[in-house]
Amino acid sequence: MAMERAQRFVDALSRLEESGDVEGIVSLFSDDAQVSNVASPRVLSGKDGARLFWTEYKGMLGQVKSTFRNMIEAGDRVALEWETQGTARNGAAIAYEGVSIIEWDGDLVRRFYAYFDPHVLGQELAHGTAPRSRVPATTPA
Repeated sequence: MAMERAQRFVDALSRLEESGDVEGIVSLFSDDAQVSNVASPRVLSGKDGARLFWTEYKGMLGQVKSTFRNMIEAGDRVALEWETQGTARNGAAIAYEGVSIIEWDGDLVRRFYAYFDPHVLGQELAHGTAPRSRVPATTPA
């Protein structure tokens, strides 16, 4: 069941990245979910917090496509190893990688936390100067 949930999450993220459908991914979160990442000290709560988190994610990027190398399940926890490529709003190419941990409560996300190097992403978003920015971005299908 956990891998089915993980795949639903991956599918919803793909729709968000391709078309901006934030509500599809928000629907996966519980009313008391906690959402955050390593780049921010704030923890957003509930569906409104998830909506703000994913709206900001999509808002800082132009074209974006995440690919997943590993989906690891342990009870009600899933680890997703990913790489994201695309463009920042300023046109700079971005490519960064990380791991997201999802804790489930039944079929809903109770906690989402993403780990990645925020310094590298910040350089790419602001200036396109990080080493990985020189990797050609892929164009979503």
